[in-house]
Amino acid sequence: MVKTPEFRKDTVNITKFGAVPDGLTKSTAIQQAIDACSKAGGGVVLVPRGHWLTAGIEMRSNVNLHLAQGAFVQFSDNHADYHLIKTSWEGVAAVRNQALIYGENLENIAVTGQGVFDGAGNTWRAVKKSKLTETEWKRLTASGGVVNDKKDTWYPSAQSLKGSTIPEAFYIREGKQTPKDFEDIKDFLRPDMIVLASSKRILLEGVTFQNSPAWTIHPLMCEDITVRNVQALNPEYGQNTDGIDLESCKNGILEGSTFDVGDDGICIKSGRDEQGRKRGMPTENFIIRNCKVYHAHGGFVIGSEMSGGARNIYVSNLTFMGTDVGLRFKAARGRGGVVENIFIDKVDMKDIVGQAIIFDLYYMAKDPVPLAGESTAPPVIKAEPLNEGTPTFRHIEIKNVTCNGAETAIMLRGLPEMPVKDISIENAILQSTKPMLCIEAENIRLKNVTLISKETKPVLEIQNSQNISFDNLKYTPGADLLMRITGDRTKNIKLTNTDTKAAKKDVELGDKVSKKAVLVSKK
Repeated sequence: MVKTPEFRKDTVNITKFGAVPDGLTKSTAIQQAIDACSKAGGGVVLVPRGHWLTAGIEMRSNVNLHLAQGAFVQFSDNHADYHLIKTSWEGVAAVRNQALIYGENLENIAVTGQGVFDGAGNTWRAVKKSKLTETEWKRLTASGGVVNDKKDTWYPSAQSLKGSTIPEAFYIREGKQTPKDFEDIKDFLRPDMIVLASSKRILLEGVTFQNSPAWTIHPLMCEDITVRNVQALNPEYGQNTDGIDLESCKNGILEGSTFDVGDDGICIKSGRDEQGRKRGMPTENFIIRNCKVYHAHGGFVIGSEMSGGARNIYVSNLTFMGTDVGLRFKAARGRGGVVENIFIDKVDMKDIVGQAIIFDLYYMAKDPVPLAGESTAPPVIKAEPLNEGTPTFRHIEIKNVTCNGAETAIMLRGLPEMPVKDISIENAILQSTKPMLCIEAENIRLKNVTLISKETKPVLEIQNSQNISFDNLKYTPGADLLMRITGDRTKNIKLTNTDTKAAKKDVELGDKVSKKAVLVSKK
């Protein structure tokens, strides 16, 4: 049971603190109203219809910040209005500009209504030339800012460009311990739109968060979270503009919301590498339902910073349209962490640029869809010893999925020392260019799955995997090859209740694969 916040009916209007609704007069009225409301025991802070210009906002316990229909809150584009703080970024201790809406160690808080928050993200974000048309690029570079030496990326300031040249520039390390140590690259350290950290009983409902400088909605180490009927809208070229990142959070519902962003849409995280494992806080006990995702890298995503684990997540009734990837599970060596007990039902996708469903433990921190000129060849994976940094994905059920258009229907790629395990996909109809690739996987079950693909040589590519079963598989009639089985560690591949005669050839075995490794029960 997710605990929801409750508020006194007392309402404080921001106009009582000098707010002017002209979009030109910057004030601290919203902050003053929040502070006054909190001191009075809590209640509702009303932002009425109008165009309100403000610097950053800090939430307080027992306050509901409510945007009326027609309220448009514009965050200042003056970077001096924001200050650097110690925080967490991509799962590691870092220094960043404080989020535009920020709260820490709070209880009983909400942001509600029908209004809009605009984060002025274009004053913070770098933009790759490859993401724009020629006309858009010329307009952007003519607006100011600087371009890097390769002339392929625009930065809003020289300080932003400088930060981009420093590896992991935002991480706290020896010699760079305090916010003051990062002042020379302040513009590079983009703020999130809303961060609520180490807080309890949170409600986000109805509002639109748009044009975020970085991640949009970021609950961090929070408990009892309800996110309902919100929108996160960012330009498709906006790097790191995830829709919602639930990081190391416990007990929550996300429903009825829409995400159209420049990075992952709905994302589950729990810290990165050693720091994430030391934190030891999985994201757990969530219901995610009735949401739409457009133009994101991934529709529903777990990882890649999942070192604290993720478990007991129930996903249903999602629609993805034009995302790079649909269901995306990603990690890498060094992460560690266990992702388990994930249940996904009723997902519909259209025009997916990359994979409809992907599990990848060899995530290389690259865009899921290669840009022009980038290699598309899979990397060669060599075995390494198991250790605390070995990630695990297991016990994941996916049911009732459709996809009308993808580059690849299903891709499973584990590690030689740690295969992806215990995954079932049932009742799916997937239309794609390429059908299925399965590398380093174990205990994988497909039942009542239809793979309609343009390429059929083969339909099922299986490498170094074991205990893989296909029951009532349907595929493109006249396929060149149904199954190609390779790898000396491949065994126990079963194909049942399937018309193998619809393919020109049923099975092709690699040199090191025993005929006993494959059992085909012809229909």
